Amino acid sequence: MNFVVDESTGQSVVDELRRLGHNVISIQEIFPGLDDPPVLDIAVNDKRIVITNDKDFGELVYRSGLPHAGVVLFRLDDERAANRVLMMREVLRSCGDKLENNFVVASERKIRIRKL
Repeated sequence: MNFVVDESTGQSVVDELRRLGHNVISIQEIFPGLDDPPVLDIAVNDKRIVITNDKDFGELVYRSGLPHAGVVLFRLDDERAANRVLMMREVLRSCGDKLENNFVVASERKIRIRKL
């Protein structure tokens, strides 16, 4: 799959996705400090799923109606890198085939998929 990982999510998730063979653009590596709307533009133009910890992407998608190719929003109690990697694996395992064009909210307790 193709992903763009927002700065808020961190390098550990980027590294894990790449280790698993996914095509990943890391905002932290190529455009540090980039605002959220241009991150979403990159994802849409390249048909990439956004991985983020930033709730602003929900605002952009739901309230502003901006297009997207899929968003995974982490809402984690434990923000440590190891837990982010663990949750990324769980998202891929449990609903990897449903990430495209959907808005996924993942916490330690539940993974919700909202079709748009």
